[in-house]
Amino acid sequence: MVEIAILSDTHVPSRAERIPDWVAERVRAADHAIHAGDFDSPEAYETVASLTDDLTAVLGNTDPLSLDLPEVAVAEISGTTFVVTHGHRTGAGESYREGIAGVVSDEVEGPAIAVAGHSHEVIDEDVEGIRLLSPGSATGAAPADAATMMTVEIVEGDVDVTVYETDEEIVV
Repeated sequence: MVEIAILSDTHVPSRAERIPDWVAERVRAADHAIHAGDFDSPEAYETVASLTDDLTAVLGNTDPLSLDLPEVAVAEISGTTFVVTHGHRTGAGESYREGIAGVVSDEVEGPAIAVAGHSHEVIDEDVEGIRLLSPGSATGAAPADAATMMTVEIVEGDVDVTVYETDEEIVV
């Protein structure tokens, strides 16, 4: 079994003072972590990177360019392909979902799981034959109502997604 922690939209320090302890613990416990952008600062990126030995991360629309992260990343983990993008270049509403599916189709041939952020909304649904995962905001940054993240467990090719949520308030 492989466990992947998926988080996004931490927005530290502009909208939250820190990453919640429970999120940090889940990232530490995972075999791999994926962050779908909007760390908000080099310090927030460094914090997340220090929690894991294996991080896939992309640039969000509030991230400083000095982070030097790609806008799209492809990660092969335990035989499963993940395509990660922040999602801010895809629009809003249904076009957001379709745009993320388009990014996946542009990046890989064959089955893949899309991971995206930006919306601060928890999403686990099929879009044009692609499973779209959006973990919401790990700090509960507005417009989210709560801090959320996901874990993915891969066992012999089967993918199981769990959503975690708390209303712990850490907003600045």
